[in-house]
Amino acid sequence: MLFQILLFSLISFITGADSIGSAPKAELLFAGDAMQHQAQLDRAKQLAGGKGYDYSDCFSLIAPEIMKADYAVCNLEVPLGGGPDYTGYPCFSAPDSYAEALRDAGFDMMLTANNHCLDRRDKAARRTLTALDNIGVDHIGTYYDAAQRDSLVPFIKDINGFKVGFLNYTYGTNGIPPREGVEVALIDKAKIKEEMKKTRDSGAEILVVAMHWGIEYVLLENGVQRDLADFLVEEGADLIIGGHPHVIQPMKVVRNEKENKDVLVVYSLGNFISNMKTADTRGGALVRATIVRDPDGKARFSHADYDTFFAAKPAGGKSNYQVIPSWMPEKVPAAQKAHWELFERGAQRIFDNHNVNVPRRHK
Repeated sequence: MLFQILLFSLISFITGADSIGSAPKAELLFAGDAMQHQAQLDRAKQLAGGKGYDYSDCFSLIAPEIMKADYAVCNLEVPLGGGPDYTGYPCFSAPDSYAEALRDAGFDMMLTANNHCLDRRDKAARRTLTALDNIGVDHIGTYYDAAQRDSLVPFIKDINGFKVGFLNYTYGTNGIPPREGVEVALIDKAKIKEEMKKTRDSGAEILVVAMHWGIEYVLLENGVQRDLADFLVEEGADLIIGGHPHVIQPMKVVRNEKENKDVLVVYSLGNFISNMKTADTRGGALVRATIVRDPDGKARFSHADYDTFFAAKPAGGKSNYQVIPSWMPEKVPAAQKAHWELFERGAQRIFDNHNVNVPRRHK
């Protein structure tokens, strides 16, 4: 009998089950807007001592948490323009080493459909795709042209034996149109419905839809977001992950009665790293979503939780901008404790009052 128990435990470990009798599972992690303002660029350049841009310490504290996930996603809200000049707001362009640092922190996918994706026009948008390919990072949301979009959608990833489909859309591109045929996945219900069906028909068991939507700096979702979320739920999405407002917004588990399943809706994860100044923009949230396989073999979203983090500014010496997890308050520079506390209190108030069945993991 003991031998049988040990054998079953070994099989459970190999197949992804976390305990005797539990189902195989996978954990997906999502973080918000990865920004590069001018002060961040200047600091990274200074720390590199004239040899490129140094981001080596930006994500060292949060990286172990990201790496624990089976697949991690963030929103790359800067084109990788290729230099020699790199710029912050309003028209972003960052060096490839920034994306490499995000990859090294554990991110497997970077979303590129956002309002800044055409900041350096078609050339930089296309170069961003090539650069991400070259560093081995998955990406969705923008494409070399319409033909490439047709060939690359659906994007389906095998994650611990689960076939997970990903889609990414943005409300716009700050009024900058593509002039040389670059394809940006814009929010269009007919196109979204078509691509969701195409992804399902191609074998996706779980469908993740990342939306760049909402109103900047507003801590609650608006009617347009709710309408789109309802539409995505009705069309069969399993996870709906939002960004763009640069502040956190609520997370909710809702019910798709037609398909008899729960769906995770995250309205905004806020900033992952930035040089923004107001308290609500100084940090963000990460959300972990667990998918499981039922005894009948059907994959489904099971549950989710979240944590927050604070983007500390350089504190002198050789320090850089750094993402500090909420469970490491001792790492927050003394001069920035008040800003961290303001961000934490504001975020916690929103999540406590408006989250539905998405608890905090680290209390």
